[in-house]
Amino acid sequence: MNKSMSVSKSVSKSKAPRKPATGGSARYAASVPLSEATIEALGQDRELAVEFLRAAMEELDDPENRAVGLLALRDIAEAYGGMTAVAQEAGITREALYRALSPSGNPTLKTIVAVLRAVGMRLSVVPA
Repeated sequence: MNKSMSVSKSVSKSKAPRKPATGGSARYAASVPLSEATIEALGQDRELAVEFLRAAMEELDDPENRAVGLLALRDIAEAYGGMTAVAQEAGITREALYRALSPSGNPTLKTIVAVLRAVGMRLSVVPA
């Protein structure tokens, strides 16, 4: 998990992944919450973050599992600058971002595209 990561030029230093709290170790103490460990891992490995989000976004097609995609996008936002910085970059309030990326959220396409852009990603389409 200690791969060097190249972040696209569109991601400013303020949105760069957080430094690992464990001094770069890929091992996590038993007391580290899963979401914290996930966010740390996503911030350290760009390819992992893209695959994580790609898989989770497929769940948006299923109303029963829609929350998975929204919460994954929230984890990506946390990993790449935090909710406040991503909301500012996306042009929405932090509160609106939390609502949009909640399990019951219903973000507009404009919001999803703005959040993806704020973390240095973009939406793409592939055949079903």
